[in-house]
Amino acid sequence: MLLEPQLIAELLVIGLCTGFLAGLLGIGGGMLMVPFLTFILTAKGFPADYTVKMAVATSLATICLTSLSSVRAHHKRGAVLWPIVRLLAPGIVLGSLVGAQFAAALPGKLLGILFAIFVAFSATQMFIDRKPKPSRTLPGRVGTFSMGWVIGMLSSLVGAGGAFVSVPFMTWCNVKIHDAVGTSSALGFPIALAGTLGYIWAGQNMPAMPPGSFGFLYLPGLVIISLASVCTAPLGARTAHRMDIRPLKKVFASILYVLAAYFLFR
Repeated sequence: MLLEPQLIAELLVIGLCTGFLAGLLGIGGGMLMVPFLTFILTAKGFPADYTVKMAVATSLATICLTSLSSVRAHHKRGAVLWPIVRLLAPGIVLGSLVGAQFAAALPGKLLGILFAIFVAFSATQMFIDRKPKPSRTLPGRVGTFSMGWVIGMLSSLVGAGGAFVSVPFMTWCNVKIHDAVGTSSALGFPIALAGTLGYIWAGQNMPAMPPGSFGFLYLPGLVIISLASVCTAPLGARTAHRMDIRPLKKVFASILYVLAAYFLFR
C-alpha cells in the first residue's frame, strides 16, 4: 500500500513532536497524537465512527515503543521508582483491557467528547499545581491497585499514556515531580500494550474497515510515528532533567485547552 508523501510528512511531524513531549513531560504523547490523527484520518475520508477509535488505538500502540525509549533515559538518571510501578501495573493492565472494550462500543462522537473532557481535566491539573500535605504518602496495596485500574481505564478510553492522572496522583502523594514523570513513563508501557490489544480485538470483523487497519489499529500511522517518536523521546527526557518543567507544563496546558475545544466543536 503506497502512501502519499504529504501523509508521510504529517505522520512524521506528529511522531517527532509527541516523542519529545513524552520524554519531557511524561505524557505519552497521546494528548497531541489523538486529535491530529483524527483530523488526518477524517481528511482521508475514513468512516466518521471509526476515526477517533483508530486514532486512540494507534496512539496507544506508538506509546508502547515511545515509553520504552523514554523510560530507559529516565532510568539512567534514577528517576523511575520501580516499587510504585509494580504496585500500579496490575490494576493498570486490567483497567486498560476493560477500557478498550468499553470505548469500542461507544459512538465515535461520544468518545470524542470524553476525550475533550479528559484533555481539559489534564490541562487544569497542570495549571493548578497544588502542593500536597507533607504527611501524605501512597495508599496501601488495595488503594494503589484501584488507582491503577482507574488510570488504565481512562488512558485506554482517550489513547494516552496515563500521566495525566498518574503524575498528579504521585505528586499529590509527595513523590518528587521528576520521579513522578520518570515513573509515569514506565507505567505507559503496560497501559499502551493492554489497550492496543483490546482495540485490535474489538475492531475485528467490523464492517467497511479502511485499508491499512488491523482491528482499530492504523498500521501506517503506527510504523511512521513510532520511528520518529523513538528518536526524540530520549532528547525530551534529557531536557526534562536539565530544567524546571513546571512553566512548560502551563504552556502545554494552554495548547491542550485549544485541542479540547476543537474536539467539542468539530
